[in-house]
Amino acid sequence: MALERTGAVTLGGNPVTLIGPELKVGDEAPDFGLLTNDRRKAHLKDYNKICIITTVPSLDTGVCDLQTKLFNEEASKMGDDVAVLAISADLPFAQARWCKESKVEAITSLSDHFDLSFGTAYGTYMKEQRLECRAVFIVNQEGTIKYVEYVPEVTDHPDYESALQVVKELISKAGTVL
Repeated sequence: MALERTGAVTLGGNPVTLIGPELKVGDEAPDFGLLTNDRRKAHLKDYNKICIITTVPSLDTGVCDLQTKLFNEEASKMGDDVAVLAISADLPFAQARWCKESKVEAITSLSDHFDLSFGTAYGTYMKEQRLECRAVFIVNQEGTIKYVEYVPEVTDHPDYESALQVVKELISKAGTVL
């Protein structure tokens, strides 16, 4: 039975239950099995680089749309040492459509629709909604979590500046110029 964290975040001011652990900086990033837009399996180990993992309830909502577009814009400036993974429980077909319509090409959108394995492993699965909560994780090349933010109110934006600062520090430590 997966851990349940009732009231860990709110959605529209109403407490929701998150399934899975609350990850912390220093934890080993759990692996996951997500679907790409063409329905192939993707795992964390497939990305041997700094990963920005951004989770959203649905790409077809206002805040999620803006969040994903902002990370896409930032990803286009970061080069090949950083991968940005945008994860939602949207169907892969819907993610592909949204990416095409939004001209989002610098990130990888991944679907947790099939079994919510990511949400359960990262503690982002909102039980009452069967969606991901809004969160940001930064994982270094060694698979260690270097930044975690579970956004307390799911309809709010994450702290983009803090997350991107951690990425810049990791890039700097790796000797790569941004």
